[in-house]
Amino acid sequence: MRTLTTSSAPRIQLVCFPHAGGTANYFLSLARALPAEVEVLAIQYPGRQDRRAERARTSIAELVDEADAVLQARLAGPFAFFGHSMGAVIAHEVTQRRARAGARLPQRLFVSGRRAPDQPPCRPDPPRTDVGILEDLREAGGTHPLFLTDAELRAELLRVMRADYQAIDSYAWHAQPPVNCPITALTGDADPQAAVAAVRAWSAHTSAGFDLRVFSGGHFYLDEHRSEVAGAIGEGLLPLP
Repeated sequence: MRTLTTSSAPRIQLVCFPHAGGTANYFLSLARALPAEVEVLAIQYPGRQDRRAERARTSIAELVDEADAVLQARLAGPFAFFGHSMGAVIAHEVTQRRARAGARLPQRLFVSGRRAPDQPPCRPDPPRTDVGILEDLREAGGTHPLFLTDAELRAELLRVMRADYQAIDSYAWHAQPPVNCPITALTGDADPQAAVAAVRAWSAHTSAGFDLRVFSGGHFYLDEHRSEVAGAIGEGLLPLP
């Protein structure tokens, strides 16, 4: 877990879950755009940056296990989750696990750039070779060009992406009751991985209210709409009761 912003009097903690290949630092700019009352934390998956020496996990279950264990020690008072792409799956599964355990749930679950878990895959044949993964990254955007052109950086990125793609491509949804916390789904209107209709289907996974926010752009629409996304998050969190 990484602390991205601190507050002398936080009213709520927002925990961010990165996309495949992503790091906790990806959310730093978004964190700085949020209201000062929000303390922003981010999960750092194994195998990258300061956790580079650790084995990258190859299943969603492993990532959920570790995130849930860390959160039990760090959550204090009201909190919310924000997950982008693969991170949305992990955030939702952690929420489901907490519901089954009778633990406190997020004040709101934000799921970004990800179709609902019961929706069919966006592509029947996901990329499994390094060439295919790199093509996928170029199409999705959101990756600094140096990581695609520099041999050493590209090798490091592919090491992590192979594990993350294995994790997300092997993930299978098993029907569970809707969570009793509101869900806000966010997506880009031209996201090839998360069509608006498939994102709207998150509405069936909550019993406490649903909101859909659609922005212009593709899979990394939030890079272009950081202030608007921060505004949507702020509206969903503040004021608290």
